[in-house]
Amino acid sequence: MIDMYLAGASTRQVDDTGRLLWGDRMPSRTLSDKFKRFYGEMDQWRNRPLEGEWPYVFVDGVWHKRSWGGRVENVSVLVAIGIGMDGHREVLGVAEGMKEDSASWEQFVRSMIERGLKGVRLVVGDRYAGLVATVGSMLPEARYQRCMVRFMRDVLSKVPPGHREWTSAALKAVFAMESWESALDKAETVAAEMEARRLKAAANCLREGIGETVTYLLPGFPDWHRRRIRTNDMIERLNREIRRRTRVVGSFPDGNSALMLICARIRYVTANEWSNRRYLDMSRLDDSLMEANRSSRHGRPRSKVRNLSGTTVSARSTASSPWSNSDTAGCRFAYRRPSPDPRKLQLTLNFFYQMM
Repeated sequence: MIDMYLAGASTRQVDDTGRLLWGDRMPSRTLSDKFKRFYGEMDQWRNRPLEGEWPYVFVDGVWHKRSWGGRVENVSVLVAIGIGMDGHREVLGVAEGMKEDSASWEQFVRSMIERGLKGVRLVVGDRYAGLVATVGSMLPEARYQRCMVRFMRDVLSKVPPGHREWTSAALKAVFAMESWESALDKAETVAAEMEARRLKAAANCLREGIGETVTYLLPGFPDWHRRRIRTNDMIERLNREIRRRTRVVGSFPDGNSALMLICARIRYVTANEWSNRRYLDMSRLDDSLMEANRSSRHGRPRSKVRNLSGTTVSARSTASSPWSNSDTAGCRFAYRRPSPDPRKLQLTLNFFYQMM
């Protein structure tokens, strides 16, 4: 019965199933009382010590309806997911955040630090009020990465429908760059073109948020991690599973009941391959950080990047179109196939002749 309830079935559906299978009813109050037995276990799981280092932390809030002072209001539950040094995911914290304001984020991050959160290098989330300041003050060694998908949506929301196709292609060209400096240069070129097309609001939005949206391009983060640390898609998938359950309830009578149900739903969803499968290869994370520190000490210019062919090219682009082929010098798609070695080719042909 509890598994049916956590899987998304309403109390009425559980009651109907119980009558069909056993002929007995399961009233909603009885089911709620049985579920309250797990409240202590949920609190113990929420307040468990955090062991090891967590280089990447993803944070977000899930909104739900709750009765407050005689009326129904929208409140949020803050969720944090961390990726440990073994590359596996784990839910680090769940807490009621009210309105996702600065005080809520500060209290949420402080509670995780008190439980043993350490080794954080990147915090991924949206542009919430107070989140950036909280990360800077309470996690000084960590950097903040704004969700790339939500940032693109914010910019596109300020663009008329007739210019959205061009703007979308231009933004994709910005995020296709290989280095932080080249992405900023490309963004400035796109912003100037936006102003020329009379898209001043979108240009201002791009200039204000591009710096924190391309943090994943900094040298301290491996290239093979970029695709997964530049967005908040991982925690968004978990939020959809949470909403599947909270949508059935509608409005919660108090905050504790909503928090306990969300915690139980999270444990139900993550008790499978979600947490057992390795999400990222963290074996060379320290090597990337050491290489970045060594490059900064020796003063190697970071405006020069290497493309896949191994040649050093300038990261600054000069083409007029934001997605033209001549503007992909610092882009990861600028690949030139190297010429084959004649000796290796002859050896390969000789091998096939012998097999024939």
